[in-house]
Amino acid sequence: MHSTLQSRARALAMSILAAGALASIGCNPSEFLSIEDPDIINPTNVSSAAGANAARVGAIARLNVATAGGESLLLLGGLFADEWNNGDSFIARQEIDQRVITPQNNFLTDANRAMHRARLSAEQSIELLKQYSPTAPGWQLAEMYFIQSYIEDQAAEHYCSGVVFSTVVDGTESYGTPLTTAAAFTRALAHADSGLALVTGTTVDDVRVRSALQVIKGRILLGLNRPADAATAVTGVATSFQYLTYHALTTTSNQFWNFNNLAGRYSVSTSEGGNGMNYALANDPRVPVCAGNDVVCRTIGVTKASRDDLSTPYYVQRLWPARESSVAIVSGQEARLIEAEAQLRAGNTGGSLTTLNALRATFTGLTPLTDAGTEATRVDQLFRERAFTLFGRGTRTGDMRRLIRQYARTAATVFPTGAWHKGGNYGTDVTLPLPLAETNNPNAGAGVCIDRNP
Repeated sequence: MHSTLQSRARALAMSILAAGALASIGCNPSEFLSIEDPDIINPTNVSSAAGANAARVGAIARLNVATAGGESLLLLGGLFADEWNNGDSFIARQEIDQRVITPQNNFLTDANRAMHRARLSAEQSIELLKQYSPTAPGWQLAEMYFIQSYIEDQAAEHYCSGVVFSTVVDGTESYGTPLTTAAAFTRALAHADSGLALVTGTTVDDVRVRSALQVIKGRILLGLNRPADAATAVTGVATSFQYLTYHALTTTSNQFWNFNNLAGRYSVSTSEGGNGMNYALANDPRVPVCAGNDVVCRTIGVTKASRDDLSTPYYVQRLWPARESSVAIVSGQEARLIEAEAQLRAGNTGGSLTTLNALRATFTGLTPLTDAGTEATRVDQLFRERAFTLFGRGTRTGDMRRLIRQYARTAATVFPTGAWHKGGNYGTDVTLPLPLAETNNPNAGAGVCIDRNP
């Protein structure tokens, strides 16, 4: 009886919707033929200083969704690497965790779209600000360049060679051509430099945006295997600096909290696939963790004892203990880690260790490191410091790829390997494939990886 009533209710709802649609057609048939693309800004809506500023604020909001406010590469990249284990039954998430990813993966497609929406919004905002608000503070334009640079770096760090950056010219899509990983980094570097050239003031916002651009430039230069230049780029950035994304009950939630603490679709990893860091069990203050429904977890409201798939262990992060917790997507802590890596690469092992220990001293409960003894173990020590200090910030996949590319490690010694926790074995992917939707781009080679090398 219950199912019959449900069926009748659904049928009635469909009839009402159909009648409404017919009535709408009868009233104004052209409405169904004039649907606007929500990703393209209508120039008539922003042809003023106020409109240009609204577009700028919109680009920042889209950066939020493309980072900690959505299931972005900060989460999915960590799932692909060793920060998170899959905690539900969605095949698309499972193949990311297992490193056997298909181009049809819908979660990666959604994350990719969110990234490009933020990038294009920032690009369009620059032109609008230049035209309608030419006296706007330089940091406002510079922040738009930061968004572009940040997104392009994320793409270069996560995707296979062949990434595409399309754009919009005069309201019409202009398709990009496939770029190698190095070319994508170079594009991101140019945008970071463009932004830095615009920040000339000393206000709080000037310092905030300049520091963000310096750190992302340093990150890009590490990707290009230019550690000395990377260290120079971050000179002067305060260790306490944070570029934050903000979250609230009424707008965009913190998605680390949403997918891990609330839903249990992700679980903090520990020694995943043998090579992964022991995040969940390290008792490290940089990645505070509890087990679902234990005494500590209950203090932050997590009373679930198992993940969404009803399996255990279920480890819960406490870095961002609430839906409203803000997230530092770049920081001065990363600047110090960049300097430490440059020192190590230059053979200044003592200086590198001193830099790492000065950073560790900013955390309560960490003791000083001692010299790891050999070149290989010093690299291990440095990348462990990066893994814990930057947990969840979208850097881990790029770091693992750099270990292969720049430090002559093999994928089998860097990425999780062996038996996967839900059956079968880990795959061999070391990059994310390009979304299948990218093959709609008519340019030669678009949507197809040039190679899957790290």
